[in-house]
Amino acid sequence: MKRLTVQLIIAILLTLSGIVLLFCGFWIDPQGLIDNSVLVAFGEISTFAGALFGVDYTYKFKIKSHE
Repeated sequence: MKRLTVQLIIAILLTLSGIVLLFCGFWIDPQGLIDNSVLVAFGEISTFAGALFGVDYTYKFKIKSHE
């Protein structure tokens, strides 16, 4: 696969997993050692990382399409 395709897939997966973890942190009672704040924090980090990957992908795609 091309590097941009891999980057797009990772961005989508990070964003979706971050959103899922954010919702799980609010709706699921902790049954183990993982606290809600840990789920929410990791969800926010994953969503932010996915967004950064997506923005980087967008600019790289625009540059490649103009060449």
